[in-house]
Amino acid sequence: MATYAFRRILQSVPLLCLLSILLFFIVRAAPGGPLSAAQRSPEISLEQIDLQKKQLGLDQPLPVQYLKWLGRLVLQGDLGTSIKFRRPVAEMIAERIRNTLLLMGISFVVMLLIAVPVGILSARKPYSIFDYLATSLAFIGQSFPVFWLGLLLILVFSVTLENPLTGTPLFPVGGAHTIGLVNSWGDRLWHLCLPVATLSLGGAAWYTRFLRSSLLEVMNQDFIRTARAKGLRDRLVYYKHALGNAILPLITLIGLDLPGLFTGALLVETVFSWPGMGRLFWEAAGSRDYPVLLGVLVINAALVIACNLLADLMYGWLDPRVKYG
Repeated sequence: MATYAFRRILQSVPLLCLLSILLFFIVRAAPGGPLSAAQRSPEISLEQIDLQKKQLGLDQPLPVQYLKWLGRLVLQGDLGTSIKFRRPVAEMIAERIRNTLLLMGISFVVMLLIAVPVGILSARKPYSIFDYLATSLAFIGQSFPVFWLGLLLILVFSVTLENPLTGTPLFPVGGAHTIGLVNSWGDRLWHLCLPVATLSLGGAAWYTRFLRSSLLEVMNQDFIRTARAKGLRDRLVYYKHALGNAILPLITLIGLDLPGLFTGALLVETVFSWPGMGRLFWEAAGSRDYPVLLGVLVINAALVIACNLLADLMYGWLDPRVKYG
């Protein structure tokens, strides 16, 4: 497995290079630019704008700009300098990525804690009252847009409902911590409640339906009937043989969906003013801050590749039939 993982990592290098080329030119093809506001200002002369372009390296051909950016990234690990904030992009991302990983990690755990038990019980008792209720709630959860659900939760739990003891909102409207409580994990988790609920409910609904369908399909397979014919207990057949095989497709789905949490985090972090990479990307998109946009997108692309590799390795760990050459 180690040889396979090393070979996959080597194969990902040219893929990342190709993605970086596409992302670089797509970002630069967006209308406007970091100097668009200055170009519209009558107080700034064309000479000053040309000087700024030269200082930022925007006066050079795009292939030259890309090669310089790639050279700094490969040789120095430098993602460039923010045009708006005049700070290293790697430093800005390092400050934000911890908050995003915290939000995504807790949301992912909550998704599984909801989806796996509910999906198993729904498949164990198909077409029961519990199954119909869980399926209906799953459909409703999938139909809610992330940003709309976030605003709805703010309206209900931060505006309408209040703490009866203090008279303050039941949950904070936004931010990562209360002023003066920067290092309090209890306060941090309190601020995470609504963002985590917003980000995890849709995914939990999708995983619940997927696991239920996968379990029902596996329960009709020949090896399940053979296990029952041997006299194995129904509980053992269900949780060891059926669940072990039904969860394998879910591993692939999780590997593909983990990077997708970043897209949801972009909206959630914007709605709840959570200081993560998603909000940083949103701010950079508004100001056409090319280095920040490119840095966040490249890291997200690397995350997609890493999660796919992790999903493949998990297959080999969970299913002994999978052999890596």
